[in-house]
Amino acid sequence: MTYVRGKSVVDIDHVVALGNTWATGAQQLSPAVRERLANDPLNLLAVSASANRQKRDGDAATWLPSNKRYRCSYVARQVAVKEKYGLWVTAAEKDAIRRILSTCPKQKLPTDASLPDPAAWTSAPSQTPAPGSSSSTTVPRYANCTEARAAGVTPIRRSETPALYAANSHMDRDKDGVACE
Repeated sequence: MTYVRGKSVVDIDHVVALGNTWATGAQQLSPAVRERLANDPLNLLAVSASANRQKRDGDAATWLPSNKRYRCSYVARQVAVKEKYGLWVTAAEKDAIRRILSTCPKQKLPTDASLPDPAAWTSAPSQTPAPGSSSSTTVPRYANCTEARAAGVTPIRRSETPALYAANSHMDRDKDGVACE
């Protein structure tokens, strides 16, 4: 996919918008830490350009993904970013976070370790085409959770990495959409 600034159908979303980070404490961080925050994979997510532009600098109180099934993961990720960088939340945001996360009490906050390791996509032990994809697109298929953990891709969530989950759904024993939890 070719990215053309301002004309792409895909944007990279700052899960906690940079304007929101500034308003909630990032102005007190050093320039080096602000740069890490802006480029932290925990705070970056490929999304539709239209959704990213609708969100602008919104937080959980002012904007949520239209896909209601993804809201718990998205809000948990916002909380994880704010916690990691010591950013605060407004009262309205805190209420929205509580409301959303109360609908998914088993939702865990993601960590750096729970994000897919980009190296795992190119040097995985075995490669399997994702169901419904062309044979030229491959995602890693792990023999077991120990192998997936060693690659740094666990837990594997269907809602966050559908192709990776599809290739490794055999490791989701309770069929809740999370493999190697």
